[in-house]
Parts: sequence; C-alpha cells; structure tokens
Amino acid sequence: MSFSDAPPRNRHLLVVDDDDRIRDLLKEYLTRAGFRVTAAAGGAPARRLLSTLDFDLAVFDVMMPGEDGFSLTRWLREQRGVSGRTPVLMLTAKTESADRIEGLKLGADDYLGKPFEPEELLLRIEAILRRAADARPQAAGGSLSLGRCAFDADRGELTNAGEPVRLTEAEVALLRQLARTPHEAVDRLELARGSVDPSGRAVDVQVTRLRRKIEDDPKTPRYLQTVRGVGYRLVPD
Repeated sequence: MSFSDAPPRNRHLLVVDDDDRIRDLLKEYLTRAGFRVTAAAGGAPARRLLSTLDFDLAVFDVMMPGEDGFSLTRWLREQRGVSGRTPVLMLTAKTESADRIEGLKLGADDYLGKPFEPEELLLRIEAILRRAADARPQAAGGSLSLGRCAFDADRGELTNAGEPVRLTEAEVALLRQLARTPHEAVDRLELARGSVDPSGRAVDVQVTRLRRKIEDDPKTPRYLQTVRGVGYRLVPD
C-alpha cells in the first residue's frame, strides 16, 4: 500500500527523541502514513505535552540525555486518568533482553530495537492501537470481585478498597480477556494473539505487574492463577 492509498487514521502520536534527524524522519514518515504527530526533543517537553494534550500513543527513545525513556515511562504510568494509560512504544539501541523486559515492567506496551524498518514501526504501532481499542468499554462485562479489589470490565477500571488502581491499556485488555471466561484457563498464546510478541513473554510480564496490584501475596496468587502447560485464569470471589 502506498502512502497515497493509506486510509486516514486520525490518531494523535507523540514522538520523543533527542536526535533531530531521527525525530524529523519519524514525524515525516508517520504523518505521511496518516497520523497526526507531535514531536518532543526530550523528557521535559514531553511531560508538558502529556500534561496538556491527549495522545493515542507515545513513542519514546530509551537513550536520551537527562531523562531517559525508562524514567519518562515510569512518570507517565504514575499519572491519573487517561494520560497515565497512554500506550507506549519504546525505541532502543539496547539488544539485551533484560533491558527490554525492564521497559515492559515499567509499563511500556512494546519495544523496537534500532535500527529498524519504518514499516515494522508502523505495524507495531497499529498492533498497539488495535489492542488499546479492544480494551475500551464494550457492551458486555460487569464487575468482578477479587478480594479487596474489583474489576469493572465495562469501564476497564480496577479498584482496591474503592480506590482506583492505575492500569495500562495492555493490562486492561488482558484482564478483559480473562474476565470473559472467569474460572476457566485461557491459553497463553491466545492471550498474546494479535500482539507483536506472539511468544507470550509480554503477557507474562503484564501478569506479574497485575499480580502486584491485585494479590495480597503476588508469589502465591489467589485471583490471577497460572495453569501449568496452558496459560492463566482469573478466579474471582
């Protein structure tokens, strides 16, 4: 598909990279692909933009002087409301799996190593946006009791003793998938289907994060259980 044939997406992206050349190339490419793109040269201007505007997705470079992409992601996930749930794609020159896992633990939705093909960047962005769309409220759902926590599938909201718990769009999508068939195991690869990590490793990281938010003892989970050889199941009260 050529750029002229590409359908308009009307999605607003934030691109954060300290390299002027890369930042301009990314903005040009994504704009031609049909997105509305705002760019920032570092963490400070990115924070100002994220505090005042709503974005459908943010692309953070990891290696930046001053505040790096890890720190910026951590800050973003601490924000309340829609802003704190903005999907994040991290761009990194680091190839160590530990660095990639660190980004996912902080709340990033995906990562892409440099150098990369522009088409792969576009495909990963579209995959994240599809998952975010799936995580938005749907007609069916309801609230599930998880001890002191409750998950409202309609609203995509988790509370602990009535207080809201911050979730990423990826975490909401995962909980919704599990909530569709409570008490039943869902295949790990089925949970990863449609993501850019079909191996399921990102799902494992999201489950670990969710257990810290839901379980009294994340090491012996009561509500978000592992089904050996299959995947995971949600066991509400």
